[in-house]
Amino acid sequence: MSRRRLIPDPQIFATIVDLAVRQGERAVTFAAIARLCHLAAPSLVQRYGSLTQMLTLAYGAEWDRITTATNSAIAEMAEQSRGPHTLLKSLTPISPSPALLAASQRHAALRDMASAWQSTVIAALADLCGTPAAAILFATWQGQVLWHGDKSFKLKDAVKTLA
Repeated sequence: MSRRRLIPDPQIFATIVDLAVRQGERAVTFAAIARLCHLAAPSLVQRYGSLTQMLTLAYGAEWDRITTATNSAIAEMAEQSRGPHTLLKSLTPISPSPALLAASQRHAALRDMASAWQSTVIAALADLCGTPAAAILFATWQGQVLWHGDKSFKLKDAVKTLA
């Protein structure tokens, strides 16, 4: 009979994603996660099998969280009849980190989740401002998110120009 898991997977996955975002994927080890979650490293090995499997599961859970939050934000914006700028502004805090995007390019299942999320956001933008501008707005927005150090760029100006 197996023992009851005291720390649920979502809590461990959140710790993994947080560590990967703050310190890079190389910082994510069984020992580091075990220390942060107050577990024994062998327990994590037994639970997830390999470090790659543990990371993939954590990133998949993060994509699920982002997708759920994105769908909620899109539904809320549709009810309020808001424009593309408001939608993108509401999605910025929940958008994927550069670390998650990079990791998602290395795993087919994660790449599919990233692509599905992108398609969802572009479709919502297309409903608000038309198909041709939607993909450009998405790329512009993601560029701003990735390069947020450039404070001179204003997303609302890009929306006005393209929409």
